[in-house]
Amino acid sequence: MKQDKVRLKIAAGIGILLMLFCLSGCSLNSILSLFKKDTLVRNTPEALYVRGSSEFQDGNYKKAREYFTRLKDEHPLHELAILAELGVADSFFTDKEYIDAENAYREFLNMHPTNENIPYVMYQIGVCHYNQKDSIDRDQTETVKAKKEFERLLARFPDSKFSLAAGKMLRECNQDIAEHEFYVGKFYFRQKKYQAALGRFETIALNYPNVGLDYKVEYYIGETKRKIAEEEKLKQDGDKEKK
Repeated sequence: MKQDKVRLKIAAGIGILLMLFCLSGCSLNSILSLFKKDTLVRNTPEALYVRGSSEFQDGNYKKAREYFTRLKDEHPLHELAILAELGVADSFFTDKEYIDAENAYREFLNMHPTNENIPYVMYQIGVCHYNQKDSIDRDQTETVKAKKEFERLLARFPDSKFSLAAGKMLRECNQDIAEHEFYVGKFYFRQKKYQAALGRFETIALNYPNVGLDYKVEYYIGETKRKIAEEEKLKQDGDKEKK
């Protein structure tokens, strides 16, 4: 019975390993070789990884992190240690603890800059920021950070499958930022702060074309310039009367 339970846990762990090792190009045989019955002794790297993977699949992310952390701390040179580092980051991410997840992914990025999973890690960092972005009437700091991370991924790994997803997310970030600028621009326009409004509208026209705002932005640029011209004329007329 105990051996049957171990085998079930191994199968659960292999599911996650298959996904991660596919990213790094490892063969199925090299994955399975890690899970020979005689290696699954208590607290071996393999056993710790299987336990962490099983807890992860059950939604016990804190417990999964404990096993992954033990693996990478107690067996730092084992080939599963790198996957355990990703397991820690993924457990934070799946648990929606995006700040901790970003820190874990960024540590992986700094420690393993040439690892095969770097495109995935860079994408996840961007998504951490994307998932914290606010509505267009609020501060867009997280949206801007997400945009920068997706741009870095696209520039460094343009052919990665993660870059395809990053491109879609980048378009959404650009649209949100443009709509925020438009929202602020209209606020300034209503407050008759036309120079400030014009700066916002022209920023959209220059930096965020083709996000669905072109016609509205063009209209408001024209109207804002007309209001500025009217104010200038009134000012000049007032100066003439004083003379």
